[in-house]
Amino acid sequence: MYLIRSDVTIQPAAADSIGIYVHIPFCTAKCGYCDFNSYAGHEHLIPSYTTALTLEAGLWREALAGREVESIFFGGGTPSLNPPDEMASVVDTLRANFGVSADAEISLESNPGSVTREYLRALRTAGFNRLSIGVQSFDDEELVTLDRIHTAEDARRAYAAAREAGFDNVNLDLIFGLPEQPLEAWQRSLEEAIALAPEHLSLYALTVEDGTPLARDIARGRTPAPDPDAQAEQYEWTQDRLARTGYEHYEISNWSRPGKRCRHNLIYWQQREYLGLGAGAHSHLNGARFSTVLLPDRYMALVAESAEAADGRMRHILEGETITPAMAMVDALILGLRLVDGVDTGAFARRFGRSVDDVYGDVLDEFATYGILERTPTHICLTRRGRLLANELFLRLLPEPAPAA
Repeated sequence: MYLIRSDVTIQPAAADSIGIYVHIPFCTAKCGYCDFNSYAGHEHLIPSYTTALTLEAGLWREALAGREVESIFFGGGTPSLNPPDEMASVVDTLRANFGVSADAEISLESNPGSVTREYLRALRTAGFNRLSIGVQSFDDEELVTLDRIHTAEDARRAYAAAREAGFDNVNLDLIFGLPEQPLEAWQRSLEEAIALAPEHLSLYALTVEDGTPLARDIARGRTPAPDPDAQAEQYEWTQDRLARTGYEHYEISNWSRPGKRCRHNLIYWQQREYLGLGAGAHSHLNGARFSTVLLPDRYMALVAESAEAADGRMRHILEGETITPAMAMVDALILGLRLVDGVDTGAFARRFGRSVDDVYGDVLDEFATYGILERTPTHICLTRRGRLLANELFLRLLPEPAPAA
């Protein structure tokens, strides 16, 4: 048993395979819509941060003994700001400390303006085999609106460089539903992405997150809010268009060529376990959820303290909670419904000893009458319309908050 905080522990490892998420919090510039744990102008910390990541990995070596790691995902921030030798050092450390499978999916998020063919070749040599490129739009005016520092041509060059470097599993991220974005503008961006023929597409409606510059601009009347009706029209067109191209729609916002679904993200949606390394990273491990401190400087200092201590206490862990059966059930339902295949009702009953209808039947029946859910003999799934309104259902499934003391 390993002490995380005074009220949260993790038990000895289970036998199933897991994923590892590595958070790289550095960015050249912070986008106005972004609420991720990222920091601009801190690239000078990269070498020290890499050292902290390798130290933290060593702290978890015993806890993950005997477990196979099937995926490693470097997210951010902009991981592609890190020099390739720093990235190779982290991958080598993970292989040395954990049982990384020979065919593990090793992914990197990248900004189109921060990668070259030589850089990407070095990543392939280091073992990276999947690249996600944050294109967001193929319209230069839209990129300016989104505070992106790259151009559409940068994105085209980055994609070509990825292919030249030997990446045969590439994802493109795009954002639709921008303020006052006409359908035709979104169609042009997606058509260009389709023409490039990536193996995977992640397509997200612009979301206004509290505390971001975008949210403040909207509140002050400087920028119009995204139009939900326009977003719905763009999303429905996207589903039809990609269905004609051979892409499989396997999660609300994700499409792939057959056999190219993101293995790491499936771990999240299937409510399986993963370890998060780095500042602000989240973990779901052996019956507990927890996260690390947010600030890179604080994270590095506390990881060093944890490595020097003899009491096994993870000083860099910010918060955590033991997952109760009730929490596990609602997570399994909400995350499972994000997948187009839906929730296997038999597997749910075998896992929890209760049927999904016994626990959530009233809510599920209500939303089925609205045309948001449908049932098969073995699964409960969101309908096509339900994918647009999924958050309404998810909010109803969450337990009522405890009354204030």
